[in-house]
Amino acid sequence: MKLPHGDSAQIPPGKLLGYLLSETHSVGRAKAKFFRSLGFNEANVNLLHRGLIRLAQSEDVKESMTTLHGTKYVIEGLLVAPSGRSVHILTVWIVDRGVEQPRFVTAYPA
Repeated sequence: MKLPHGDSAQIPPGKLLGYLLSETHSVGRAKAKFFRSLGFNEANVNLLHRGLIRLAQSEDVKESMTTLHGTKYVIEGLLVAPSGRSVHILTVWIVDRGVEQPRFVTAYPA
């Protein structure tokens, strides 16, 4: 199964720099260490954005779960990094209740 409405998947503004690449965010800083070690940073955050959207649109849903806020979808795939490495990551997307557009929640090593 593909992510429902994956062609309209969105990553909220600030989610990448303010969380996933933030070395000071209480939860994101461990993820930032991982993604920064692959060469992702402020100068090429667009590469991370495109890679995450590509996974949402091309890979199959590995797991889904219904929550109070909507349905979460876990997608695993290969992310090509600026360093030249390709790594398996898990991404989490949510389709909030009453909305069709999937929204990025987080990503981490698989």
